[in-house]
Amino acid sequence: MNTDPKTDNHKIVTRFAPSPTGFMHIGSARTALFSYLFAKKHNGTFILRIEDTDKKREVADSISHIKETLTWLNIEWDYGPDKPGPFGSCIQSERLDVYHRYAKKLVDRGLAYQDPYTAEEIEAFKTQAKEAKKPFLFRNHRPDVLPAWDKTKPLRLKVPELKRYTWQDAVRGELSAGEEMLDDIVLIKSDGYPTYNFAHIVDDFEMGVTHIMRADEFIASTPKFLSIYDALEIPYPVFVTLPPILRDDRTKKLGKRDGAKDIFEYRDEGFLPETMVNFLALTGWNPGTEQEVFTFDDLVAAFDVTKIQKAGAVFNEEKLLWMNKQHLAKLSDDEVYAYVSKALPDELKVMAGYSEDILKKLVPTIMERAHIAAEISEAAKAGEYDFAFVTPAYETDILKWKKDNDVIEALPRLQKALNLLKEADFSTPDSVKNDLWDYAEEVGRGELLWPLRVALSGRERSPDPFTIAYIIGREETLKRISVACDKIKR
Repeated sequence: MNTDPKTDNHKIVTRFAPSPTGFMHIGSARTALFSYLFAKKHNGTFILRIEDTDKKREVADSISHIKETLTWLNIEWDYGPDKPGPFGSCIQSERLDVYHRYAKKLVDRGLAYQDPYTAEEIEAFKTQAKEAKKPFLFRNHRPDVLPAWDKTKPLRLKVPELKRYTWQDAVRGELSAGEEMLDDIVLIKSDGYPTYNFAHIVDDFEMGVTHIMRADEFIASTPKFLSIYDALEIPYPVFVTLPPILRDDRTKKLGKRDGAKDIFEYRDEGFLPETMVNFLALTGWNPGTEQEVFTFDDLVAAFDVTKIQKAGAVFNEEKLLWMNKQHLAKLSDDEVYAYVSKALPDELKVMAGYSEDILKKLVPTIMERAHIAAEISEAAKAGEYDFAFVTPAYETDILKWKKDNDVIEALPRLQKALNLLKEADFSTPDSVKNDLWDYAEEVGRGELLWPLRVALSGRERSPDPFTIAYIIGREETLKRISVACDKIKR
């Protein structure tokens, strides 16, 4: 098949075919995204297929989890578990008759046979191979007369031809493997369910899949797949091997033990779907420009299989945080307010001075440092935003500027600030600053701003006093400065 969709007469059809095992790894999400972007770039079809033939590994509600994950990422399937196609169901356990029909074709052509051995006999063959220091190949034990298939035992492929396979990969170029990779593999298990090796090939053909995007670990199995394609006399699709996603140190693939999370863990931390799509797209794909922040439409327009990297792509969480901040900056004021409000813990929202008006003034301060909602929540729980909603309690001594000999030296400066702020403009932080700045320059910035900030926030680390005054308003500002003066006098 032609690997160039521009000159290919076939409609582009891609698929994402996860197993319902309860975890959506970032690598799986990226495979779905690349498959979707490529199909949409060429006005093709994207299929979500559920490969649930290994019932022992299936986790309850996994199909819902997969669908919810793709929906959150704005990946829409044309056919899926809830949208059967002209080829029937997209759930493999509902397609058993299809696999058995294709299996019978192989049996009728003498290219498949029933496994005649017990598990103990096969284990003995493996032991013999190990003792002889040779790889175990089932085809070396193929019976001379192929047993008929009565569906009580596994059905195996009879490798149609032992040869060296060479194939084209859209990313890796020409790949090759010798006959040592070929064997009489199981097609249908004794429970009647097909193996992955057989089912995905039948389904891809039945569903008209033209391009298969998959992880690099499938390269080693490709000769086995090709022997099945040949046995069934069906054309090969275009293979598109995606680069592995590596840990920060580049020593190995990122896995659960290395901190890899389910996609929804990132969602729950406050990463936007736009961020995850943007980040995953650039994890193994290079647009060939300096652009780093993409909308979904940008990605569809720019996506090109030839720009998928061969080398492993590092999962850089710092870059992910940076990217989320870029996408947060694209949100409207109302959207940012909703994002912050959702991140704040309930205990903050029941404080005596809490109001939506004050929170709206606080939002820009919160967003200055925050990359994700989890950071906002942690800061709130640490009391960093309490100053906006409650009059702070603090020890008098922290009002003392480091150059002062005694805290009493801050008193006249706070009293002067109090008088200046009685007639100040509180409409913006800058307007508050304008009414205080000349005096701060006169007596020393630290000498005024330190005790003023502590008086307003009660903390040694907090936003600048102009911002705090703007957030809490004139009345509360004057009240807190007066309290500070009284504390010093005592």
